[in-house]
Amino acid sequence: MDDWQTTFSFLSDDIDVRGRSLLGSPSLDAPALQVPTPPESHKGTPVDEPTEAQTHIHDVPTVSVSTTFHASSQLRSHQPNIILLSEDGVYFYLHQDVLLAASDNAFEGLLTAPARDGQPLVLRINDASQVFNVIAHTVYDMTCAHYSPAFDTLVTAIHRLPAYGVSVRTHLAPGSPLYNLLLCHSPLRPLESYALAAQYDLFDLAQATSSHLLSLPLYTVSDEMAQRIGPVYLKRLFFLHFGRTEALKRLLLQPPHPHAPTPWCDFTEQKKLVRAWALATAYLAWEARPDLSTSVIESSLNPLAEHLSCDECLKTLTERIKNLLIQWSLVKRTI
Repeated sequence: MDDWQTTFSFLSDDIDVRGRSLLGSPSLDAPALQVPTPPESHKGTPVDEPTEAQTHIHDVPTVSVSTTFHASSQLRSHQPNIILLSEDGVYFYLHQDVLLAASDNAFEGLLTAPARDGQPLVLRINDASQVFNVIAHTVYDMTCAHYSPAFDTLVTAIHRLPAYGVSVRTHLAPGSPLYNLLLCHSPLRPLESYALAAQYDLFDLAQATSSHLLSLPLYTVSDEMAQRIGPVYLKRLFFLHFGRTEALKRLLLQPPHPHAPTPWCDFTEQKKLVRAWALATAYLAWEARPDLSTSVIESSLNPLAEHLSCDECLKTLTERIKNLLIQWSLVKRTI
């Protein structure tokens, strides 16, 4: 048996495939890796002295290959003809026509030479495998959600797309795999997601993300973050906050409508409800925030009913609170 063996450790899956040619499909003639049975232990043998079998296993070279973009992938009708090697040593088997169709600079100038039939080109790239895995899936219009890439990895990959001549606006259009993946991260990283969308003028992504920024204190936005967002989208975010706050104050200003006077509740008696409403809403208006929930409003105004003995006043108060909650829920929550 030959001493040389090659073990492919697949990215993310830790699967060993033996006897596979680096530039082609599996070799059926390749022998399986055999480890000699170690001799019986003898008294006095040093514990830290490696056996011959252990030394042999440590010498076996390991090649890492993408689990999605490998030599036997069926992503297209024809076999991959380009191999890109990431800076951390992971091989991606890709199709030159797909890369060229998505790029306007021959994929950062890597694909200026034509692919050779039966002998794929092997080219090095300056991206880590985790980052380029996102880029490759984006170019192929495939989702990489099953890899659960970190948000920072997605951001790095998006920033690298223009270097490869790949349009960010095209591949982050609403409904695209990368767009949907970023939306999943936006509730946890809303400001970073909004800044990313603003950098590339992705209005749909910024609009969908802005609803998660209603609880953000605007004074906490740093100068560096403000520069990343830019004046246009920063203005839109400020106007969203100010607009909702002013809308809430206008909605709170109108007290319950008075009902027709009765022998036990005239206009003078109804002024008590108006004063109570003014006091309760003044507190809400002072604490007005763009993310104020309807439950907080309801819990602040409902206690007013406890001091009413008139059924008509109680009815008008209930209707006024209900209408207020409906109107507040209809105020625009996005830029």
